[in-house]
Amino acid sequence: MFCSSFFLSVLIGIKTILLDRSVVAEYFKIKNKNSRMIDDTSYKILKILQDRARIPNIEVSRQVGLAPSAILERIRKLEKQGFIDGYEVRLNPQKFHHSRIAFIRMQIDATREQEITTKLKDIAEIQEIHLVTGSDGLLLKIRCADDAALQQLLFTVLKNIPGVLATSTETVLATRKETSRIPLLKPPQ
Repeated sequence: MFCSSFFLSVLIGIKTILLDRSVVAEYFKIKNKNSRMIDDTSYKILKILQDRARIPNIEVSRQVGLAPSAILERIRKLEKQGFIDGYEVRLNPQKFHHSRIAFIRMQIDATREQEITTKLKDIAEIQEIHLVTGSDGLLLKIRCADDAALQQLLFTVLKNIPGVLATSTETVLATRKETSRIPLLKPPQ
């Protein structure tokens, strides 16, 4: 009798704890201080930084309502947790004579994907390398000076990489939208 009433009281206690979400949430906050969850304030900071990466901390603090030191601490924490990968300057490609954009579908020997990808990473004109489904294997985004530079890259560099079976190239006539921003609609959970 004691055993069954003991288990019943434990079950009631567990049910009460599970129903009280604040207790559960507090438990996980205490247990998992380096959690990858972010609160609304950190989320607001990320939105501000994504719009203007060079914004002074004092301006972020005004917009969020925290001290500049607290903003700096949160930003460092977001960097450490991997929410912020880095900061970069976007250069105008036309000013550097790199206005030709092309997407190259690359059919590869799947057993050599790592080796091919390693070689492709060293080619400055390649801005993006994506492993994709389908028969191609890789999708590359290239930015170079002009058609002649693209042709040289294709025929003297890319097609000579061991394991590259075939390529298919599409050049861009005009770019309507290009961004590296992530849509921040609500904080990740």
